Amino acid sequence: MKIKVNENIEVVNKGETCLRLKDRLKPSCDVVILNGFPLVKDKILKEGDNIVFIKRGQVPSRSELRGVMMARHTPGVHEKVSKARVAIAGVGGLGSNIAISLARLGVGFIRIIDFDVVEPSNLNRQQYLIRDIGEYKVIALKKQLLDINPFIEINEKIEKIEKGNIKELFEDVDIVLEAFDSANCKAMLCNEILTKVKESVLIASSGMAGFYSSNDIQTKKINNRFYICGDGVNEAKEGSGLMAPRVAICANHMANMALRIMLKEGES
Repeated sequence: MKIKVNENIEVVNKGETCLRLKDRLKPSCDVVILNGFPLVKDKILKEGDNIVFIKRGQVPSRSELRGVMMARHTPGVHEKVSKARVAIAGVGGLGSNIAISLARLGVGFIRIIDFDVVEPSNLNRQQYLIRDIGEYKVIALKKQLLDINPFIEINEKIEKIEKGNIKELFEDVDIVLEAFDSANCKAMLCNEILTKVKESVLIASSGMAGFYSSNDIQTKKINNRFYICGDGVNEAKEGSGLMAPRVAICANHMANMALRIMLKEGES
């Protein structure tokens, strides 16, 4: 009978239990994760189970790290997300938060595109640190993403997104996540992706400013290739600024919709 142990295939006998296997393979471990959930009481293993043994406080070897990082995933998720290719247009408040979530998921290829540098005013909602001020956002963010997950490919582009380079930047990815501040830039990117990049699914954003109800932020399916996340109303303006909580809520709506598309759960 074949199961996965810390992402490696192991052949075990029928009737083998989780704790007996632990005692045989990794007796020092004190956390057992079975199919994405911590083991509460011993269970008999079955064909195809995914089990991860973890020693609290101990940094695993690189060969074990990937499996341990994905131990809490639902079985089958990592195999799919590791093959996905996404691009994030703009890595400010929305884009940097989206990127962090996708890196933690283990998305195999993430392209991050922005031409701006980190400013002090970015620190209230964007995933940057004081030490990043003055650095190009994509450079600072790439370092952070690889610190989170060294097993993914980060393709950074210091580039302004315009009509003339959209096809080149996005035609080789499965999902495009729009994360601009400007309404005109949002509209331009959406129009160009939907008309000229016919294979990619687009997830756009609209309305996440202020400190209005979290529950107003939703994911809406426009068609099979187009989704919009936000409340659709509250743009940034005088008296209604951009702050971390609602921006991050919208960003994670977008990241979760991307995950659902990767897993073929296309409805919002």
